[in-house]
Amino acid sequence: MALGSLLPSLDRKPLIELVAEHARVKPDAKAFTFVDYSTDRDGSKRSLTWGEVAAHGGAMAAALRDIAEPGDRAAILLPQSLEYLTAMIGAFASHIVGVPLFSPDLPGNADRLIRAYSDAEPTVIVTNAAALPYVEKFLDEHDVPRPRGIVLADEIDLTRTWETEKTDPDELAYLQYTSGSTSSPAGVEITHGAFAVNGRQLWTSWDPPAAETCEAVTWLPLFHDMGLITALALPLVNGNHLIMIDPVSFLMRPIRWMRLISECSNVYTAGPNFAYDYVAGQANEKSLAGLDLSGLNVCLNGAEPIRPSTLKAFNEAFAPVGLKPGALRPAYGLAEATVFVSGSFVTNPDSSVPAKLLGVDREALTRGEIVPLDEEKAQYLPSCGAPNGQYVAIVDPDTRREQPDGRVGEIWVHGPNLGRGYWGNSERSAETFNAVIEDADGIPAGGWMRTGDFGAAFEGELYVTGRIKDLIIVDGRNHYPQDIEVTTEAAHEAIRPDYVAAFAITGEETERLVVVAERNRRVPIARLDLAEVERTVRAQVNVVHEMHIHEFVLIEPGSLSRTSSGKVARAATRTRYLEGGLVRTADRVAR
Repeated sequence: MALGSLLPSLDRKPLIELVAEHARVKPDAKAFTFVDYSTDRDGSKRSLTWGEVAAHGGAMAAALRDIAEPGDRAAILLPQSLEYLTAMIGAFASHIVGVPLFSPDLPGNADRLIRAYSDAEPTVIVTNAAALPYVEKFLDEHDVPRPRGIVLADEIDLTRTWETEKTDPDELAYLQYTSGSTSSPAGVEITHGAFAVNGRQLWTSWDPPAAETCEAVTWLPLFHDMGLITALALPLVNGNHLIMIDPVSFLMRPIRWMRLISECSNVYTAGPNFAYDYVAGQANEKSLAGLDLSGLNVCLNGAEPIRPSTLKAFNEAFAPVGLKPGALRPAYGLAEATVFVSGSFVTNPDSSVPAKLLGVDREALTRGEIVPLDEEKAQYLPSCGAPNGQYVAIVDPDTRREQPDGRVGEIWVHGPNLGRGYWGNSERSAETFNAVIEDADGIPAGGWMRTGDFGAAFEGELYVTGRIKDLIIVDGRNHYPQDIEVTTEAAHEAIRPDYVAAFAITGEETERLVVVAERNRRVPIARLDLAEVERTVRAQVNVVHEMHIHEFVLIEPGSLSRTSSGKVARAATRTRYLEGGLVRTADRVAR
């Protein structure tokens, strides 16, 4: 039945109140370090101590309150930087609601920025001198609310101080805008208490050795939920040291991530599945030279579907340089729960034991049942462990009754880490955050958050199977698009890994399956047999899933729709397919 429990002992004390404490106890200890690769290939490090963080945050608080009042919104339009973190700290301290966004010059995210910024209606913008021209152009060229003022984070008066004020845990701290994989971005209202609790839930879940001396290494964007919690909430809990790089620096040379981890003797990190796959693909004798990952205690893997092949590839790639077999840990979370919901480190804290994979009957899964199967044809589901300090229930979305062990349903969450709703959308908030379980037994009846994800509880652990909105139903059988996508990319070398979208369109009698895949640049287009690629994909999907592909579309590299966090945007791809907006490889070959 329901997993987890509530922990009355979890401290809801706002983390902003700990900044002054860390500055008093260890003013000269490193708090945040940014490694800049834009001017130095080997990275140029700049650090702030806890004493400096308190000073910068206080000066920012004073600057914000010159323009805005408590409860007003401050849009953070900054690149990845130390100033981004101190800007959020300043907003927290001044009781201004932070809106973590990004500089308008970040490519490929203009529409998301316009929608999120307009929805938040900020009173003040925080940016820096380098990004200011882009901010001014953004304001001039788009019909968006004009701020009352702009604060330049790199030009604030550091002689100004701010007297720390008491913060109510139920006070709104920031708006976390969702990535918009299935809908327009929505601002989740995260309170100071939820932010603090979720950070402490994570710490008590993985319980690393010598937690006070543990360091974090991250490249995750600070405007995303996992990035913000990893870089800000977790370091604030115990006053830990954070080492951060820009996402672009990671994408250009992913091994930089591992090299920074190698410099630490007690370290944790986090990332989405694609990142572990990506860096594993870069591992070779040269890139591994000098690496020592024996100090890496936890690699949280979340934010997108977790692939068993990725767990295997990452472990095999870095085992020779000391990676513990169980360091890479699948987890589940979402912005509506601040971020963290459950992790395999809760049910299996031993980092010497690999993450658990459950072999299940594929046919039974299409009927919504988890039936263990220890055979070659089994489909393997990574365990996302269990929650800590919150409840997870599997609920039939139609009857709203809890499902028995092993039965697939919607994942519902209840706990002190939940957002309190969506900014400016009371109707959607009520539907998502105030769900009620019918005939609840031994768990709260109300106050549940609907995740929109399908999953099952089995023998005390959570298994996530897919998004409800993405579910493909053909001839009365349920199919999860990520499973079809994995089969497609493995079918032929011409398919670019992780760049496949499977979705359904309406047919006369049943839904029809469409698969859109990017062409792999590594296969020269001159020797590409498009008909052979299609035949191979169709055959493999038919054999593995017993499904007929209505249409297979191979498109050009870089043209598949993705969210701002890098997830495949199936709904957007489907819309482009229906509107004829896909850049088809066949059209290029025909020319």
